[in-house]
Amino acid sequence: MLFLAVFCGFLAENIREHQIERHREKQYLQSLYEDLKTDTTRLNFIINLDNEKISGLNNLIDCYDTVTKNLKETACLGLLIKFSKTSFNFSLTDRTLRQLANAGGFRLLNKEDADSIIAYESAYKDYLNFETTLFQDAQDNVRNTLNELANFKMNVQFQTPSLRGVDTTSDKGQQPLLFSEDRALLNKWFNELVLYFRAISGQRNILNRLKQKAEGLLQYYKAEYHFE
Repeated sequence: MLFLAVFCGFLAENIREHQIERHREKQYLQSLYEDLKTDTTRLNFIINLDNEKISGLNNLIDCYDTVTKNLKETACLGLLIKFSKTSFNFSLTDRTLRQLANAGGFRLLNKEDADSIIAYESAYKDYLNFETTLFQDAQDNVRNTLNELANFKMNVQFQTPSLRGVDTTSDKGQQPLLFSEDRALLNKWFNELVLYFRAISGQRNILNRLKQKAEGLLQYYKAEYHFE
């Protein structure tokens, strides 16, 4: 009888621990589900911005022809500056991933869940490598060359229209935007814009693939665990 009582107690303890682990597993996945929703919102925002940039930079060739024929005809440069001056990077919402890694939580997940999470994180690392190398180099080159080319008082209207002492009442693009008349430097900037255009297109493609993975995980967890 004593042996049976000890054995039953052992079974009950195992069942209780199993239930606790299953509860913790669902908590982790629920938290990850919320992180993925945050990620998809941010991904949509950046992808939409990239689409706007690609559309805005599509007149590169026409603008180049216009400006190189007459260095005073710089109105078309406004859109090029607007869509090449700034960028937004995507940061993974990794609070749950950190918890899983630090607390050994991956052992609580079934293999399919763990593998899908690792694949998503790996896809993000691919994006991060692209963004911090090729994309950032293209962005920096465009900015640095523009700083050598652009007329300060016109350029600043595209960046900080409230800057004290700068006349922002006149229509943008009505005055020459170029400070330097160095045609070689101008040509360099347009070449860098082409590379920047390609970098944005590449970033958008990578982000779209990452978004598809995030949305796939959301659909899976919603169906499998009935998350909302």
